[in-house]
Amino acid sequence: MMTVHKLSLSVQYATGGMNLPTRQQFRRWIKAALQCDVQIVLRIVDDIEGRTLNKKFRDKDYATNVLTFSYDDTDQQSDTAELLYGDIVICAPVVKQEAREQCKDLRAHYAHLAIHAALHLQGYDHENEQDAVTMETLETKLLAKLGYIDPYRVVESEI
Repeated sequence: MMTVHKLSLSVQYATGGMNLPTRQQFRRWIKAALQCDVQIVLRIVDDIEGRTLNKKFRDKDYATNVLTFSYDDTDQQSDTAELLYGDIVICAPVVKQEAREQCKDLRAHYAHLAIHAALHLQGYDHENEQDAVTMETLETKLLAKLGYIDPYRVVESEI
């Protein structure tokens, strides 16, 4: 029997006018990646806020596509110990530019980043090759279930 995990999701649109996914789309994508119950604030931001957050928390002076912040309260000894808390920040202009440059469907790219961030919240990482293969394989599998193509497939441009 498949376990359905609970998702409490708050979506904040701090930028607009960029053909952004709906709250329901983000909910569907993130739920597909859940392996436990989570409470997430997802914030869609512009270049300025994306750059500011990346500089402050990663010491990188540019806007990146997605940032994930997990709030691990390991001291917690209660029935809610399985509940994860986290924030996801997606920089809309970066996502749009990447989709265009990589010849990807914009919705598919958002779906990939939402799943990628949800997996990070649950402890997945890509700091070494083995972990990267594990995470990328799972992302590809989850996206396929949602009807999206492999996000890591290289698109050859016509010359």
